[in-house]
Amino acid sequence: MDDHPEPSTLRVFVALAPPDEAKDELAQALQPAYAMYPRLRWNRIEDWHITLAFLGELPSTAVPLLRSALAASTASRPALHLGLRGGGHFDQRLLWSGIDGDLEGLHLLAADVRDLIRSCGIELRDRPLRPHLTLARSRRDDPTSVPQAAAGLTGFVGRPWWTERLHLVGSNIGRGPGPIRYRDIESWRFAAAVRAGGGRPGQPTSTPPPGAHPA
Repeated sequence: MDDHPEPSTLRVFVALAPPDEAKDELAQALQPAYAMYPRLRWNRIEDWHITLAFLGELPSTAVPLLRSALAASTASRPALHLGLRGGGHFDQRLLWSGIDGDLEGLHLLAADVRDLIRSCGIELRDRPLRPHLTLARSRRDDPTSVPQAAAGLTGFVGRPWWTERLHLVGSNIGRGPGPIRYRDIESWRFAAAVRAGGGRPGQPTSTPPPGAHPA
């Protein structure tokens, strides 16, 4: 007998994930902050992601339609050339690392993903995309740790990388005590990266254009 049946609803978002090498590089730069700010609620490295569209709580019956639509769209899209750069915070409560590289392509991808989701009959809140990688959250009685940790990331510039997959992700938020945990419902590979000069994934490009970080 199945002791863990599939839930009737899922909390879902669509995202990109940096490769392990890029995450390890940022994790190394965060070592001083991990030691100095132990009261922050640090996200697990394996849960780091760049959210493109947050769908909220969905009936599980909506997932197959999403899978089909996202799979068909992703297969024809080129990979994006991105990187992690610097750090910042939202309202002194949420610590993030900024995204650099092909931000125009990233915004276009997010817009297309959101249009595709709406075409499946799923409503989305019209939030502007502010590309970032969430690292940690502070406790209500700690207004200083996040801004100080963000300042420590000011000079961080990570190696550039190509996006490999688009991820449809579910989380256990709101399903009881304990930390938030994420899992891939499914992911789909992008088409090979193509750029002027014939470069392919894994090959460096010229210096990427300066990135715009969230305000």
